[in-house]
Amino acid sequence: MAQQAYMTETDNGGSGPERRGNGFRRLMDRLLSGWRGDPRIWRRGLVLAAIAVLLGLVMLLHARIPNRIGNLGSLTETFLPWLGLLIPLLLLLALVRRSAVALIALVVPVAAWLNLFGGLLTDRTGSGGDLTVATHNVNADNPDPSGTARDVAASGADVLALEELKASVVPVYEKALAPTYKYHSVQGTVGLWSKYPMSGVKSVDIQLGWTRAMRATVATPEGPVAFYVAHLPSVRVKLEAGFTARQRDTSADALGEAIAHDPLGRKVLLGDLNGTMNDRSLNGVTAQMRSTQGAAGSGFGFSWPASFPMARIDQIMVQGVEPVSSWTLPATASDHLPIAARVNLKSGS
Repeated sequence: MAQQAYMTETDNGGSGPERRGNGFRRLMDRLLSGWRGDPRIWRRGLVLAAIAVLLGLVMLLHARIPNRIGNLGSLTETFLPWLGLLIPLLLLLALVRRSAVALIALVVPVAAWLNLFGGLLTDRTGSGGDLTVATHNVNADNPDPSGTARDVAASGADVLALEELKASVVPVYEKALAPTYKYHSVQGTVGLWSKYPMSGVKSVDIQLGWTRAMRATVATPEGPVAFYVAHLPSVRVKLEAGFTARQRDTSADALGEAIAHDPLGRKVLLGDLNGTMNDRSLNGVTAQMRSTQGAAGSGFGFSWPASFPMARIDQIMVQGVEPVSSWTLPATASDHLPIAARVNLKSGS
């Protein structure tokens, strides 16, 4: 009986990992059976190969894509990581088409994507730090502002920024956050809440005609830090106009100027920039500050839309401060996810 059982198991291709391994080999044999001895594998799939190379070049040379027509360059850069989804599709088509040329050409987009985003696949979070900060676009039409305020306060942030504050609802946020934060200021549609004293509070002109940015000095236990809160104008994708972001771009330049001329060496920017770190139009800000997510996060940290995050347009950026960790917080009643970061003020770079 033991001998019979052994033979039955062997005849069925083994069990467990062995059976799965045999199944994979059989699948690969089927896929490659039509390749062996077929000289056409080098002539088929030339169009697929060209598309693969083009995809790689778009990722490698995204900064060269002009913005003159519908801000096409910025639009591409906003969703640049998602171009990687085309690689498995091209791989499948190359296998179905049995094209060696197309398979080899896939090296270009794979290498380009890994060069741009491979580092984000690792966990860069550290431990320690002496200040936790958070920011959240709460959505002007938020149906539960009190609950949203309590949720973000529960993050443990020492300094919290809120954007898209409707004037009629500001008292709700103030009341809900008062037990946690002794100091706060609201300027226009943005606000800053802090456990530490604030001074030098003022609005920042980002060329809109109304206030959507502010600055304050927070007296942390490690000394003064300049905090900026900003909500840059929204962008739109329109069939007839493309990626309309001129107002956002102008505001980003104005915000960058304000930050550049700030006398304090340690600065933190919290807010909804309506753009990703890849978007060249935010260079006025990104050229002088570090993203906490890029330096000390895990993954891409997408924050919008909350129902299916596709881009990180909410940002925590620092200058003269060392990021230690960065993460997204659980969803609230807003259409954005709140984000937080832990920073080290003692060893800023």
